[in-house]
Amino acid sequence: MAQKEQQTPIAIQMHNQYIKDMSLEVPFAPEIFQEIKSQPNVKVDVKVGFSDLENNFYNVEMIFRIDSEVNDKKLFIVELTYAGVVSLNIPEEHIEPVLLIEIPHLLFPFARQIITTSLANAGLPPLMINPIDFSAMYQARKQQETAESVN
Repeated sequence: MAQKEQQTPIAIQMHNQYIKDMSLEVPFAPEIFQEIKSQPNVKVDVKVGFSDLENNFYNVEMIFRIDSEVNDKKLFIVELTYAGVVSLNIPEEHIEPVLLIEIPHLLFPFARQIITTSLANAGLPPLMINPIDFSAMYQARKQQETAESVN
């Protein structure tokens, strides 16, 4: 008789990924296209947050705002909120770091592809967002929370 193997619950499971909100604006099109002679100035701002749904399910959101200028004129503005619903079966003390470091790391390539494709479809030069150090973002967030709690 074969012994039943115990199945270990999956520690992290992604259930859904989705675009919650997206906006792309090219305010000076089509004239601005003729001004693109060199690499535009690009500023990328990313925020990460999560909400507790129920039964160890969480919604993790990455909020991107990307501004670009050429010759001191706005080339484009992209705003994207990309999210994922995950369930976690991990110790309580690991939940926040997993939600703010590991899950964004899993979501990032999909968000980057959406932004890159949208800009290309808008007739803009290719933009490859560099990988983001979500661990450093988390550490900075914790330091800021500690500093605020001291004051």
